[in-house]
This record gives sequence, structure tokens and C-alpha cells, in this order.
Amino acid sequence: MDEAPPAAGSSQIFADNLKGFILAVASSAFIGASFIIKKKGLKRAGAYGSRAGGGGYGYLLEPLWWIGMVTMIIGEIANFVAYIFAPAVLVTPLGALSIIVSAVLAHFILKERLQRMGVLGCVLCIVGSTVIVLHAPEEKTPSSVEQIWDLATQPAFLLYTASAVAVSLVLMLHCAPRVGQTNILVYLGICSAIGSLTVMSIKAIGIAIKLTLDGINQAGYFQTWVFAMLAISCIVIQLNYLNKALDTFNTAVVSPVYYAMFTILTILASAIMFKDWSGQSASNIASEICGLITVISGTTVLHSTRDPDPPSSVFNDISEFRIYTLRFLPKYFGTSKEMVNWENSRMTTCCPENLLPWCAKTISFSQAKQQDYAEPLRNYNLMMDIGDCLEVFEYYLELLMFSSRSHFGKSSS
Repeated sequence: MDEAPPAAGSSQIFADNLKGFILAVASSAFIGASFIIKKKGLKRAGAYGSRAGGGGYGYLLEPLWWIGMVTMIIGEIANFVAYIFAPAVLVTPLGALSIIVSAVLAHFILKERLQRMGVLGCVLCIVGSTVIVLHAPEEKTPSSVEQIWDLATQPAFLLYTASAVAVSLVLMLHCAPRVGQTNILVYLGICSAIGSLTVMSIKAIGIAIKLTLDGINQAGYFQTWVFAMLAISCIVIQLNYLNKALDTFNTAVVSPVYYAMFTILTILASAIMFKDWSGQSASNIASEICGLITVISGTTVLHSTRDPDPPSSVFNDISEFRIYTLRFLPKYFGTSKEMVNWENSRMTTCCPENLLPWCAKTISFSQAKQQDYAEPLRNYNLMMDIGDCLEVFEYYLELLMFSSRSHFGKSSS
């Protein structure tokens, strides 16, 4: 008789965790696909205006980007509901599945090559996540939003929140303008630090919704609305810098690095706020730490196999060629801010996408032949005050012919 309640409670916990697991897996599939769809939209938008990586917002007018956003929203809703049923230490690591989805789709759709060591990095991430899940602690679910507020305002979590906000501000205001375009950790560090606070806010909202549906109304507490406002603010910041990261770096690298940093900080935030590790044995805590180290190792391996800029693969369309000429060549031969601004404002009309598709699809650029592009690029820089569409077209062709000779080892007769 006395055994029944614990058994029933254990059965309910298992059922809730199973629901959370299924929802988390579905969420990862949608979110992994959304990375690819959104990046495709960002590329298309970048071909006709200023890129997101450069601070532009032209992607907001691109339908494909919005399809990716809808896909991500569906995944995030599933993720949100998963947090209602299961603890963060179970739901968050399952985001590793989005790495597989995005890496595979990036390989086939975006032609972003994932090397063998990169695959090993993905496997290490998943193995580490599995270890974390297997040794995850049981969650102590608060019975009201007021209890969650008490947990959120304890000194330890306030210190974590202040640290996360301070680091994010330094990355936004100091690091992003200087090295944001070359260091992947800047944009993703902002996303991850703010994202850990997002999860805690969403967890609080989810518990409030669950309690309200059970007949204990939480809408009358001001804490519920404070958590809602915090979640919305953090999500907006996350999306902004995630778009910058996707537009600037290889998707097959963005996904796992973002996952690892986000997972580690979220588990840390959850452990501080909800005291997840309280009462756990030393072996379980050690296993979770080993899992985190494995995840970090996997992302390090994957990051080290990232294709260098410029890509060695053939360009798929003129937008990739334009991004190459603006972002890679100036690093070696010099340019001016005026030239870049001039190109952004006028090249979209002078050189529409349908002018050079047959050229762009046949050229593969090699870092070993960078000097071959020096002469036409110098002429191109001198040309910025002329602004003649025909000359722009001719110099683009000259760049392509130089690269063609270097690629095939002979000039066409």
C-alpha cells in the first residue's frame, strides 16, 4: 500500500521524460534543417544587397529566409514544450542531433564539404551528449512561479547572470566590430551566453503554463511576465547574432560549435539555478563532466577541419563569386571602404545574377594562385570612380579569365 505512490510517481516521471525526449528529437530535426534553409536565404539576400554579416537586414525581405524562420520556430516550440516535461540536462544535450541534420544537409545542399575528421568531431559531440543524458539528475520541479523566482534571485544565479551579460556586452561592443568576421567564437559566444538565460526563462514560463493548465493559475503573478519579457529579449539578441554567424562562417562548423557552447552554459546555468547536482554521487558528476569534455573535444576537432576561406570548391552562383571578391581578395591586395560601399550600392544593378552563371560555375579558385588576381584587382580598385556598368562586367570577366588559366594550367585558344 505504501509502495504505490512512489511507483506511480516514478511512472509519471518516466512518461514525462519520454515526452520530453521525443519532442527534443523532433525539435533538433526542425532546427537542424532551419540552419540550412536560413543560410540559403541569407546567401540569396546577400546577392542583391548588404549581407547580414556586414550588419545588413536585407534578408528580412527574402521569402526563403522566412521559411527557415518558420521551420526554426516550429522546432523551438517543440523544444519549449520538451522543457515543460523534462529537465534541461536531458533536453539540451539532445540538440546534438541538429548537428547531424545540418551537417548532412549542408554537404548536399550548400556544398559545404565536411571532412572525415569533421565527422569524427560530430560523433564525439553525440557520444558526449549521450553520457550527459545517461547520468542526468532527476529534476526537482517547483510548485509555483514564485518558487522559480526565488531560485532565480539567489546570489549564485545572480552572479552567473551578471557574468553572462557582462561577457555578452564585451563581445558585442568590443570584439564583434574588430574580429567578429574572423573569429567564430564571438557571435556564437553571445548566442550561447544569452541563450542559457533564455532557457532558464523559458523553463519558468513552461512550468507556469503547465501549472495553469493543471488548474493553478500563474498568470496573476508579475514574475511570469518578467520571465516572458526576458525570454523575448534574449531570443531577439540570439537570432540577430546567429544570423551573423550563419552568414559569415561554414554551417557545418557553426552548428556544432554553437551546440557545444550553448549546451555547456545551459547545463551550468541549470545546475546553479535548480541545483541539479545536489544529492548526486561523485561518480555521476564525474561522468557528466567527462561528457562535457568529450563534447568540447568534438567541437575542437570539427572546428580544426573547417574549410579555409576562400572555399576550394566551385562557386555555385554569382553571389558566391561576389562574396569571394569582396571578402577574400582585399585581405591580400588592399581595398578601401569607399570601394566596398560603392560595390554594395551599385554592383547589384551592374552585374545581376544572370550575367555570369556560366563563368562562375566553371571556376575553382586556388590559394596558391592568389597573385594571379593582383593586376585585374588593382584596375578594379581604380575603376570605382568611373561606375560604368560595361567596364565592371569586363573586369569581372578578366578576373574570371585569370582564375581560369590558373585552374586549368593553360589559356584557352
